[in-house]
Amino acid sequence: MTKSDQDIMVQAEAITKNFQLYANQTEKLKSTFLGNQSETNFWALRGLSFEVKRGEVIGIVGTNGSGKSTLLNILSGVIPQTSGKLKLNGSIGVVAINEGLNWELTGRENIRIKQLMMGKSNKEITAVMPSIIDFAELGEFIDQPVKDYSNGMRAKLGFSIVTHNNPDILIIDEALSVGDSNFSKKALGKIREFIAENKTIFFVSHDLDQVREFTTKVMWVQYGEMRAFGPTQAVADEYQKFTQDLDKLDEANRDKYVEKQKQGQQIFTLEQLQDRLVQQGKNFDQARNLTAIRSFEGFSAISLYSTLIIIFGLMAIVIYFYLTKGQQP
Repeated sequence: MTKSDQDIMVQAEAITKNFQLYANQTEKLKSTFLGNQSETNFWALRGLSFEVKRGEVIGIVGTNGSGKSTLLNILSGVIPQTSGKLKLNGSIGVVAINEGLNWELTGRENIRIKQLMMGKSNKEITAVMPSIIDFAELGEFIDQPVKDYSNGMRAKLGFSIVTHNNPDILIIDEALSVGDSNFSKKALGKIREFIAENKTIFFVSHDLDQVREFTTKVMWVQYGEMRAFGPTQAVADEYQKFTQDLDKLDEANRDKYVEKQKQGQQIFTLEQLQDRLVQQGKNFDQARNLTAIRSFEGFSAISLYSTLIIIFGLMAIVIYFYLTKGQQP
């Protein structure tokens, strides 16, 4: 592996995410055994490809419902992509409102559980606990259930827990848009520290001023497609002009535009993506591998039935020997 390869922290090729929309639970259960029978598919992501190097700060922009949070959930491992390849080089920390917090537990208990999940020992957690609590500025609320916290308090707690774990890749999803201005300044200061340490950061915010200030590149995701990915100034300017033009539309034309985009997300197919990849220079086998479904929904009926037959067969054998043994004198 060359030094250039080691510097690549995130590599994504043709990432898609399909959500199947079912009318009821019966349809969903049938799809488990018969494959995807849903007439309505919604492709939240439609073939995103990009590379992010060590030390790059990537701003992710796009109008509401464009797939930004879906992309971050895939990057952080919360959900799998439907197809495509994703390579990550390093540990990941996610800062988002309510991210991974157990509302029934106290703030202090959440700190310990989250840190344990991140591989810390109890001794290490005890040592860092005062620093996390102090940074979160929750005072005596730290021993109250998280369900009693405001969104701002939860964001403070989540940010403090994640950043004190010192991840290689930091994902920030609108978490700085809540809470008081003093904490926002402190959180932005922490981000600056990570930037100085050459960390890789994904930064989602509707505040273009913050995006311009902190990021080195901007990724513009619009209704599941990559509209642009490049230097901050150029892409931020392009996105700002787009939103200004969109705001100038009357309500009827804006609704028509949104409806057209969402229809495109419903009629999209992996065959379309495969053709696009071939046009971009991939050979047929490469394009086919990249568009092969990898999530549970893609299991064929034959594979699923075969697995079930084996499981039930083993269960029958165990039951038979158990009953036979019980009948012996």
